[in-house]
Amino acid sequence: MQKYDVAIIGGGASGLACAVGIKERDKNLSVVILEKGERAGRKIAASGNGQGNVSNVDLSASHYHGSGAFLAEKLCCSGLYNPLELFDFLFINDKLGRIYPAGKQGSALSDCLLKKVKEAGVDLVLSTSVESVERGYKLSLSDGNTILADRLVMSAGGAAQKQFGTDGSAYNLVKSLGHTVTPVSPSLVQLRCDTRHIKTLKGIRAECKVTAYGADGKILGVAEGDVIFTDYGVSGNAVFYVSAYCSGEENVTLSLEFLPEISVGQIENDVRNKIEKGYPQSELLCGTLHNQLGRAIMRRCGGCDPRTVAQTVKNFTLKAEGSLGFDYAQVTRGGVPACEVDENLQSRLAPNLYFAGEILDVDGDCGGYNLTWAFCSGMHAAKSIVNSFDTDD
Repeated sequence: MQKYDVAIIGGGASGLACAVGIKERDKNLSVVILEKGERAGRKIAASGNGQGNVSNVDLSASHYHGSGAFLAEKLCCSGLYNPLELFDFLFINDKLGRIYPAGKQGSALSDCLLKKVKEAGVDLVLSTSVESVERGYKLSLSDGNTILADRLVMSAGGAAQKQFGTDGSAYNLVKSLGHTVTPVSPSLVQLRCDTRHIKTLKGIRAECKVTAYGADGKILGVAEGDVIFTDYGVSGNAVFYVSAYCSGEENVTLSLEFLPEISVGQIENDVRNKIEKGYPQSELLCGTLHNQLGRAIMRRCGGCDPRTVAQTVKNFTLKAEGSLGFDYAQVTRGGVPACEVDENLQSRLAPNLYFAGEILDVDGDCGGYNLTWAFCSGMHAAKSIVNSFDTDD
């Protein structure tokens, strides 16, 4: 049985940031990270399609959701913490404001944090899950060992991407300590749709504006970017973005506006010109849109009326029928409600218990917002923990 000052459950972005932050403030505190996977930081390395979308130039509060959105506003958007300071290399941002390592390699982020953890003397226990936790804190591990800790950090993520170990099992641990968990749903995920009108479009990518409407016709979310048609529905950056607003909603309709920079009148004139030149109905949008997409729109119109065709180009609707679920989602919506933690991310229900990252009811839009929350909340928990030891002294 080994005793530590701080035990951290979960070796993802928030857990690693927390460990680094603790040791930078007080190198004499003993810290252990317990990670059920074979390697810590795997989800960090996979972020931004493997390029490491670590943050965003526009860190405004509107990009965060959940009962803890106000916490993200305080920790991420106010300048209180800068996650880029965790790393030792240059960063760049693209035209959408997404911030990446200059080398565009997500694994560089995790490698840097793991290097700092090792050099700081943090114990990293891999391929080992925490089976149970008793207040005090006594942690029973899957390898049969037991760990004692004065402070405990829950940073084990949510239920999204179980291939990285975040399978939702950590919720049972926090419940055993008296906490609750809000209903959870997958976010930043591909959407299933009624595919009757897009069966011929599998694999085609189109730049468009996507608007998601709720059952009452209210706009849930809007995004511009790429949409990829699939055999189950739609994917792509714009879809990931609006999926965050569709999470947990029923009877959602997606409106795809192709050619957002071109007016209805211009499209109408283009169609009319092709009709006058003898183009067949199926080819009235050829060259204006991808040929397969144009034919799909013409089939849906069922005629050659230029106005109807132009309006369909601007409002191609699909009925959403859910998502691909947690296995494909980048993040979890829901978690431990913010009312159960204080401004230091310390539990209001169990002494010396802290939370960081996705396990809390905070989620962000696509574009680096979730990694920013993970890093900033981990850094804040670290500060709070070190301050608590100072107070004890």
